[in-house]
Amino acid sequence: MTAQYPPIEPYDHGLLDVGDGQHVYWETCGNPAGRPALVVHGGPGSGASVGARRWFDPDRYRIILFDQRGCGRSTPHAGDHDTDLTHNTTEHLLADIERLRQHLGVESWLLHGSSWGSTLALAHAQRHPATLTAIVLVSVTLTRRADIDWLYRGVARFFPAEWETFRRALPAPVPDTSRTSAPDAALDTALGTWQPAGGLVARYARRLDDPDPAVRAAAADAWCAWEDAVISLESNGRPGAYGSRPPRARLALARICSHYFSHGAWLDEGILLRDAGRLAGIPGVLIHGRHDLGSPYQVAWDLARAWPDVELIGVTDSGHTGSAALGHHLRTALDRLAATPTRSS
Repeated sequence: MTAQYPPIEPYDHGLLDVGDGQHVYWETCGNPAGRPALVVHGGPGSGASVGARRWFDPDRYRIILFDQRGCGRSTPHAGDHDTDLTHNTTEHLLADIERLRQHLGVESWLLHGSSWGSTLALAHAQRHPATLTAIVLVSVTLTRRADIDWLYRGVARFFPAEWETFRRALPAPVPDTSRTSAPDAALDTALGTWQPAGGLVARYARRLDDPDPAVRAAAADAWCAWEDAVISLESNGRPGAYGSRPPRARLALARICSHYFSHGAWLDEGILLRDAGRLAGIPGVLIHGRHDLGSPYQVAWDLARAWPDVELIGVTDSGHTGSAALGHHLRTALDRLAATPTRSS
């Protein structure tokens, strides 16, 4: 069995007006009468991948992709400096998904999320479990503040030189002489008590909004260079997956990521684990690389323990960006679920 189905083009697409001056791009592929499946992309801010269409059997699935606010083909685009991110939060994205479901006339669907997309898919599923037929998550993330701190500080134990470069790409913070706390504390205060990486990410978010385009570009380059360092040991993955993007897409990714992560993704800490019981009865598959340094296997393990009856597949030759073996498990899971009766059948 080859890893993916042949390339496929959308049979319909559009821009959905979701309010706040935002228009979310969506497309549908495959069988219009097939089992609906929504692809929730990562990042946040990566945009939907054309290749994601090919994990689904086009004869059995109605494949729905969309670009989250500010990225891909959605407008306005976060790669443009005058695009305000005020109306780009997790709550807005969750409302967009539900609005898209209603717009397309979908009663229930399978959710497939990867990386940040798994966080967003879980949040949506726990709020709207009656609209779910199944969930398949790859490179699982929960986007807790502890996870963000790991990604932008803790994992530096494997990449000390690269992290030092990432940290030093920012100008030295100006000490707050009116208080005795650490220089980054003023930024952390608005976010609640948090580990030191919270301040670093927030400083990047401010740098990526600088009026000088050269400053923004340098910050985006440094951000993506760090992300590429974290995946650099994945011999079967996609090296340079972040920095190889075009400049506008790279800036949008860095802006949106730092915007979300400096606010803890607007999620109560640990809520996706605490509410995992709401998914009882929904078929679920978690597929996670054992060599994922950005989101360690423990994250998927913890979710599997909290989610009744979910299947956890650990892939020994994969990291965060996948491998041929991980792709095989993904296609196998989606093929199996396509043939499984839904709860309403």
